[in-house]
Formats: sequence, C-alpha cells, structure tokens
Amino acid sequence: MESSAVIDLESQRRACTQCWLRTLCLPAGASTDDMERLERLVKKRRTVGRGEYLYRAGSGSARLYVARDGAFKTVAGDADGSQQVVGFHLPGELVGLDALGDDAHRCDAIALDAARVCEVPLADLAEATGAVAGLQRQLLRVIGYALNRGHDHLEMMGRRQADERILLFLLDLSRRFEALGRDGEEFVLPMTREDIASYLGLVIETVSRSFTRLQDDGVIAVRGRRLRLLAPRRDEEAREATTRRH
Repeated sequence: MESSAVIDLESQRRACTQCWLRTLCLPAGASTDDMERLERLVKKRRTVGRGEYLYRAGSGSARLYVARDGAFKTVAGDADGSQQVVGFHLPGELVGLDALGDDAHRCDAIALDAARVCEVPLADLAEATGAVAGLQRQLLRVIGYALNRGHDHLEMMGRRQADERILLFLLDLSRRFEALGRDGEEFVLPMTREDIASYLGLVIETVSRSFTRLQDDGVIAVRGRRLRLLAPRRDEEAREATTRRH
C-alpha cells in the first residue's frame, strides 16, 4: 500500500482503532515513521461473507488476520464428525493465533456476518517487532490475552448452573468490547444462541431459558440479539445475581 508524503498521526490512530487491536498496533509513543511501518504490514485486504471460511483446520498459515468489521467463530471437529465452537473473535481482535505452534490451523474460522479482513504476514510482523519500540511486548500481551480467554472458557464450562455460565460469558464479552473502545454495557451479540450453546456445552433450549431467567431477574435486558447488562458489573455481585434463585 502506498503511503502519502504527510500522514496525520492522530487520524491514523483513529483509523487503526477501527481496524487493529489497539494494544498491538498503537504502542505508546509510536512515531509517524512507526505508524507508516505498521500500516505497510497489511499486505492484503479482503471481504468474507457471512458463513464463509476465513481458513480451514489443517491449512498452513504464514499470516495473522484482524477484521476491520465483522466477527468470527472458531470451530473444532473430531473423528466422528461432531463439531464444537471453541472461540469467538470480535471486530478488532487478532484471528489465527492457533497456527503459531505447528504452522497449521487447528480449527475452522467462520464469519458470523460479513467482514472486512486485513492479512498480516508473520515474517513482516516479526521484522517489525525488532524495528518498532514496544511492539514485541505488545504482541506478547495480545497472545497472553488469547491464552487468558482459553482459561476463562474453562472456568465457564466448570460452572454447574447454566445461568452462571451464560452470565460469565456475557461479562467476558462486555470486557472485550470495552477493551476495543466500544460500549460494554449495551451491544449486539454477533453469534446465535446455537453458537453460544455449543461454546458453553449446553443445548439451545437451556440457553433460551437462561436468557429468560436472567431477564426476569433484572440482570439483563435482551431483545433479539441486542443485549444490555443491568446488574452490577463486578463478577462477584453478578454471580450472586444468578444464584439468588438456587
């Protein structure tokens, strides 16, 4: 991508806020030259339609992805053909970290809605981490966040009550939206309730009943996929809200 002779750094930062995970692409103190270098990392931009694959399990990868808009789910299958949703990726979050270990993706990445995606070659990213101050540390933080999401998923699955699994899931989404500079109190769920059920090891009927109970208890307000959190935001208080009826 060609760069202009003069770049408005603040405008560039605002543009990247809509495209990149800010903790990766906007390290503190980034100069105009650094921003130009980061912009040049994006070698390809493409659109992915709803239900289309960004990549398939077993395919090799020499790049990471980030959606300017649109969200993705990652789905893992087993030998008997059953599938489970193992992750969700919101607009602005990196996708494809599962291939860093053995250079092959371990799951499918499927668009939950129409998305515009930037592709970042790993070789170029590795080179940039040595040239842009603070970028390597930021990248490690992003990988750490991804690992933490895996731990949070296990914590959700370990909860006995379906209502508590659902609420922990919604609180996690809220924190992630806020980290991306979006509204964490009210948002549109990019995934279906079937996807949520698969991710949390529940059946769709249980998820629907849990949403109804949480709404009746005044914890959430939901209409279709638009959801608003009404209960106190702290995890401890939110958990108490789900267990009052048990």
